[in-house]
Amino acid sequence: MPQFLDRFSEIAEGDGYYKGLLTAMITIGALFGAINQGWLADAISRKYSIVVAVIIFTVGSMLQAVSTDFAMLTIARFIGGIGIGMLSMVAPLYISEISPPEIRGTLLVLEELSIVTGIVIAFWITYGTRYIGSEWSYRLPLLLQVLPALGLGIGTVYLPFSPRWLVSQGRDNEALQALSRLRQLPPSDVRVQHEWHDIRAEVAFHRDIATERHPHLQSSTLLMRARLELASWADLFGEDCLRRTIVGSGLMFFQQFVGINALIYYSPTLFATMGLNYDMQLIMSGVLNMAQLVGVSTSLWSMDRLGRRPLLLSGSAAMFVAHLTIALLVGSYAYDWSHHRTEGWVSVALLLMYMLAFGASWGPVPWAMPAEIFNSANRAKGTAFSTSCNWLFNAIIGLVTPPLVERTGYGAYVFFAVFCLLSLVWTYLFVPETAGKTLEQMDEVFGDTSTHNHQKRRQHIRSEISASTLAG
Repeated sequence: MPQFLDRFSEIAEGDGYYKGLLTAMITIGALFGAINQGWLADAISRKYSIVVAVIIFTVGSMLQAVSTDFAMLTIARFIGGIGIGMLSMVAPLYISEISPPEIRGTLLVLEELSIVTGIVIAFWITYGTRYIGSEWSYRLPLLLQVLPALGLGIGTVYLPFSPRWLVSQGRDNEALQALSRLRQLPPSDVRVQHEWHDIRAEVAFHRDIATERHPHLQSSTLLMRARLELASWADLFGEDCLRRTIVGSGLMFFQQFVGINALIYYSPTLFATMGLNYDMQLIMSGVLNMAQLVGVSTSLWSMDRLGRRPLLLSGSAAMFVAHLTIALLVGSYAYDWSHHRTEGWVSVALLLMYMLAFGASWGPVPWAMPAEIFNSANRAKGTAFSTSCNWLFNAIIGLVTPPLVERTGYGAYVFFAVFCLLSLVWTYLFVPETAGKTLEQMDEVFGDTSTHNHQKRRQHIRSEISASTLAG
């Protein structure tokens, strides 16, 4: 917006660095927020950590709306980013822990669908407010962010606690009541009782394993608790958890390096490389976001019916073809789009195809899987680590995309095409199928029922819990 560039002249005068920095600051803040949300979600609950994140985001949004110089805007975006990062970690974690396995994927897709819906709404709001002659053209959209945040914060207060978090805190009876409320069945129902026993057994088993692994760190002193916290982070890279950590962080790496946020952040710039005028650049950017929304909508049906792996593999293949073909067209005709309008619109159509493919595959799946693949002892920190990786790679993409596009042109599409191909190979080799499995079955999915003794121990704990419940 001209009004925005007049106020923050550094962006208008720079070579892409300040634009990239402003974009990256929100993702750097999100990285900080996501990595710290793990211990907070364990300490005060998934539910209340959402409220804390909303407060931080609201402060950041209000500061952005009143920013008077580039430095203030950058700091405000960092603060807002902290709240976004916290929410991006704890929302899928909370959803996965309250969901029955047969629809867990669908419910996690609903989160991604809501995010993309927000992107579409935000884009068209700013498309409309750009006609406001004053600085309210950009201040109003920044201020409007506060409204959905407040709705989330207030609404969360009325949500139940995660039953799995309640069990981890020793609040077993409250967990039963929460589970009954979530499943809309009486506490005495055999299905509720079975799930309650499974959760308690899983938590007890992994607590015993942690005690055996770190016997010298079980003291309640502040120093020992801090050391145990660090040790539990290190457990993510232990033999029985390393593959899950690689899958969680790898999904987030490829989600960013297949080029999605480069397209969302800089789609007008990319459309300029295809010969579109300014107004058409903005309109097609909005259409691009709507194409992603359509793609995500399809995964509401396909995530739990077709599975995670088929979506990732087919998405990678389609995105690779789109990027590679666009690179060939831009490289061949960018010198004179005025005489190659058809080729320019073919490039646009391929970008829309890319967004549909991404929305149906690499959009929802990487947000769903990290929240479901880790066991109860490592779930919060594993999800936090995976999510923070997403924001780290997001920040890198935000910084490198402007100079990459401005200096290489079609080279940006070649860059992302290579990573689309790599994502296909990596998924085929490393990513297991988790559709239809309970959270307590993920050890089997990853082959971590490593010893017969561990399996017998789980069964013994489960039997003791069932016996004690019946005796009570």
